[in-house]
Amino acid sequence: MEILSSSIGVCTKENQKIYQEWFSVADKDGDGRITGSDATKFFVMSNLSRPQLKQVWAIADYRRQGFLGFNEFVIAMQVVALAQAGHEITQDLLNKEVDPENIKPPVMEGLDVLLAKRRRSPKKTEPEVNVSIPLQPLTAHWFTSKSSKKIPLNTVTSITDGLKRLYIEKLKPLEVTYRFNDFVSPLLANSDFDAKPMVMLLGQYSTGKTTFIKHLLKSSYPGAHIGPEPTTDRFVVVMSGPDERSIPGNTVAVQADMPFSGLTAFGTSFLSKFQCSQMSHPLLDQITFVDTPGVLSGEKQRTQRSYDFTGVTSWFAAKCDLILLLFDPHKLDISDEFKRVIGSLRGHDDKIRVVLNKSDQVDTQQLMRVYGALMWSLGKVLNTPEVMRVYIGSFNDKPINEVVSGPLGSELFEREQDDLLSDLKDIPKKACDRRISEFVKRARAAKIHAYIISHLKKEMPAMMGKAKTQQKLIDNLEDEFGKVQREFHLPAGDFPNVEHFREVLGGYNFDKFEKLKPRMIQSVDDMLGYDIPDLLKNFRNPYD
Repeated sequence: MEILSSSIGVCTKENQKIYQEWFSVADKDGDGRITGSDATKFFVMSNLSRPQLKQVWAIADYRRQGFLGFNEFVIAMQVVALAQAGHEITQDLLNKEVDPENIKPPVMEGLDVLLAKRRRSPKKTEPEVNVSIPLQPLTAHWFTSKSSKKIPLNTVTSITDGLKRLYIEKLKPLEVTYRFNDFVSPLLANSDFDAKPMVMLLGQYSTGKTTFIKHLLKSSYPGAHIGPEPTTDRFVVVMSGPDERSIPGNTVAVQADMPFSGLTAFGTSFLSKFQCSQMSHPLLDQITFVDTPGVLSGEKQRTQRSYDFTGVTSWFAAKCDLILLLFDPHKLDISDEFKRVIGSLRGHDDKIRVVLNKSDQVDTQQLMRVYGALMWSLGKVLNTPEVMRVYIGSFNDKPINEVVSGPLGSELFEREQDDLLSDLKDIPKKACDRRISEFVKRARAAKIHAYIISHLKKEMPAMMGKAKTQQKLIDNLEDEFGKVQREFHLPAGDFPNVEHFREVLGGYNFDKFEKLKPRMIQSVDDMLGYDIPDLLKNFRNPYD
């Protein structure tokens, strides 16, 4: 099963020329994006019904961004052509027996007249002509320190751009005022919003993490090492690039177009154990993978790493869309380090999937016992009443029927692998929804953080005994959290980890903290209650 079809949006060079000309007609603003209002005016020329066009948009805007780029426009045109030919419009229409390269452009009534007028009209070169500014440099400018003016609504042409605007105008001022970036998460940059969805693989050494990525890519990535011993000794981000190369961590962390600047907080000792591997691959155009060092067990975990391994995994967990915990049937013991790593994923439970890899190495009876033992171990570590889904498989280069004996085993492995791969296949489709979810989660966390910081400031005396009072507040931090929770009627589950917060507080003077600014809190409340719902409403399917 292909995780993502590389043929979607592909067409012949001749058709591509045609579609580029059509795209320039449909894109009224000339910003490289066809919004819902642009689409309704252009797609009506296909003479398809409104319900059909609703399905066309849903298939083309598979990332739920609220606009169509050129590739998505090609997908839309191919679906329109198939619908005109009598095909039923379904989500996997272009993945079935139809070869996208053989699909001729659809019939668009009246488009030839528009194109003829466009070709006859001379190009406008007068200096007073209102030339549209490319959107990407504009949104990048929002994040500069000199950007203090309000961002006009008409510059927003997607959900992602809307979130950028809301962050700059309403959330970032609150984060800066109460030093949210020092306690919880670094300030967001332009690249954090534009980054491709990420999948992180975690597990002890030799559980098949690197082989799993190789299995999906059907090739090895630059710098990959596979072996029974701990071969991957660093965090490796595998992402799309024009050619095959490895970029050192220190270089990656300072590149503005990559969402890894926050990793500088873990120091040079970590960055020397971090790298980016780039290669051209259709799957990497949609998803970025994070390969991690094997979690240590036994005597090895007594040797301390030179960086905060758990902190790094927690940082990546917040950025990732999916976290795969890989286990080997012969290594079910969960070491202390692995327990700490899994504990650091708290709050991201919806992203976690468990994979019992290399299951072909045991027979059916042993597999049943191993599965039961793994579920028991996970239940103790995760400390949750819900049963987590465990996928069974053997993700390597060999076909399933060669590594699994017996019809039951082969069928089971195929179905389990298909379920997991369909989970991965849905990641690009759900990326925008996930980004909104993470943004809302961050806003709620920043609001609670502001309440805590301002409460600690309020509890400080005006004159005498400041040092003693500050130490008392740090020692009784859990009680102070309880006071904040009761005063502002906040959910207990949204509060940060007490021990981590106490550790960071030790380096600050509470007297320098800011008092509570109700207008800032109200601004974030308005953003959550009105602005984000309005944003989603504006960029929903235009045919709803």
